[in-house]
Amino acid sequence: MDMAELLGSDGPLARHAPGFAPRFQQQQMATAVEAILNEGGTLIVEAGTGTGKTYAYLAPALLSGRRVIISTGTRHLQDQLYHRDLPIVRRALKSPAKVALLKGRGNYLCRYRLRLTAQEGRLTSQEQVAELRHIHTWARRTRRGDIADVSNVPENSPIWPRVTSTTDNCLGQECPDWSDCFLAKARREAQAADVLVINHHLFFADMAIKETGFAELLPGAEAIILDEAHQLPEIASHFFGQSLSSRQLLELTRDTLVEQVRDAPDFPELRKRALALEIALAVLCQTLGSTDRRALWREVADESTVQEAVAEVTLKLDALRAALREAAGRGKGLENCCRRGDDLGQRLQTLTGTDRDPGNVCWFETRGRGVMLTLTPLDIAPTFQGRMTAQPGAWVFTSATLAVGQSFGHFAARLGLADYAALCLDSPFDFVGHALLYHPPDLPDPAMPRYTTALLEAVLPVLEASQGRAFLLFTSYRALHEAAEWLAGRVDYPLLAQGQLPKAALLQQFRELGNAVLLGTTSFWEGVDVRGEALSCVIIDRLPFASPGDPVMQARIESLRQRGENPFMSYQLPQAVITLKQGVGRLIRDVSDRGVLVLGDPRLLSKSYGQVFLDSLPPMPRTKKLERVQAFFSRLES
Repeated sequence: MDMAELLGSDGPLARHAPGFAPRFQQQQMATAVEAILNEGGTLIVEAGTGTGKTYAYLAPALLSGRRVIISTGTRHLQDQLYHRDLPIVRRALKSPAKVALLKGRGNYLCRYRLRLTAQEGRLTSQEQVAELRHIHTWARRTRRGDIADVSNVPENSPIWPRVTSTTDNCLGQECPDWSDCFLAKARREAQAADVLVINHHLFFADMAIKETGFAELLPGAEAIILDEAHQLPEIASHFFGQSLSSRQLLELTRDTLVEQVRDAPDFPELRKRALALEIALAVLCQTLGSTDRRALWREVADESTVQEAVAEVTLKLDALRAALREAAGRGKGLENCCRRGDDLGQRLQTLTGTDRDPGNVCWFETRGRGVMLTLTPLDIAPTFQGRMTAQPGAWVFTSATLAVGQSFGHFAARLGLADYAALCLDSPFDFVGHALLYHPPDLPDPAMPRYTTALLEAVLPVLEASQGRAFLLFTSYRALHEAAEWLAGRVDYPLLAQGQLPKAALLQQFRELGNAVLLGTTSFWEGVDVRGEALSCVIIDRLPFASPGDPVMQARIESLRQRGENPFMSYQLPQAVITLKQGVGRLIRDVSDRGVLVLGDPRLLSKSYGQVFLDSLPPMPRTKKLERVQAFFSRLES
């Protein structure tokens, strides 16, 4: 059977996949993926909402007879792909292919570090003591060691970094628990799999050769399928750069203290120097400020207090490194700390020094009591292309949002893709009959201080007409908080705001209530799937241009200008179009869904570039009249 038949009305998916409906666009995509898997090369596919792109690449991947790596954007999507979609397609096709799931090392319990944490006993609260007890109980029965399986310890708990490993502190094959290591077992299963499901962070960690102590994943793959591919350029920028955080240095001091008690109790100087580094780090963090901030390093690098604080951290780290070199022979843990100290020292010198490639930007971020220094390449295309050239075979890039208009030029340029096949598939959903785009009239310029209030006043009657059942998506936390405060007491429906609960719990509550209004920002613009009447209206406050104050954005704009390009047209506008398409994609998630999209930003109609946004959205009727919105919802009710 060809792909059209396999995914047709009489095919195995129709017989075995719950709720399956044949879609011509899905069959087109599957045929294109099958061809590229057989012939090699590069394929870029934009598959509009409802195409069913997951089945469209899983079916040819399972039948190809090749070793395929499938990477997606988040751990949540990775779990969904592996535990839900892959088993359905595999059973329907009666595929004998071996499949495996692999996450980054921070997702697996480390038995060695669990034992060290219990021995150290330096927990800062009763909550952490209780959480450690829960983890101990779970550790005795778990087979996979995947910390996502622990439901009674929050995923952001500070206990998790204490009981999982990092590239820095993993002992690899020298670990006393190596034979019982959850990550090592998962890696072995991954090496033996025909189809392996990973996420983009792990993909780039492996591509950048940042993870050590284990065999690499990519060399054995004959085909690589990258879902949610619109995220790749930003994630690649992180992994192809360098970073150093105060947390990494503090973890080094903490591990040194534990290993000193265990293997070098007669070497008190080691403890003294580790504690001295902790003090120097605290001074540096305090010098850079206690408020959350992201800025270019050059903005503070010449300040005398910052220079003194950096010099003190460097001095204390060098002193600790010297003591660790002397103590390294006493135990594997101290040997590992010695290696880490040297690596962190080199990174500190690179990030705070003045001898730097102009193609990189150095910036810092303060959050809470910590600081992170980062070196980010402004153009990752040459590096990414080099990795692709070293990894011949088939490459598939797919997402619901890759094109600007009908062009993949912006996405392809960011990754250096030159010779590729392209396929742009519209959504099979009936946006013309099922959706309405509303532009509230007479709104002020988004730069005006009262813009958010004016928008909320304009959409209040929309929320009444929709009877709640709405997402309000904002481009900033400031606007979200302002809206939450203003709407409280003005809407008769449950009001939910990002940050009140974990994202998954907030979405579950939204679905169960059936008439709620949910306020969200960045993480709610994509990867959120609410089907049915519970979500009948999506309101987007502004065109999602990235903040020009972001340090990496500032540097990219400067670099593009120096190359004679127009930064707005070549970078800022295409990026904003792709982000807007992600937000709009929250509205219609199923064939029977109906809803109203509200785009508040008046620049859509007043600026010439507004048409670029509109041309990139699914075709749907547009109006400036509130009466049409009210009539739309009245028809839904009747």
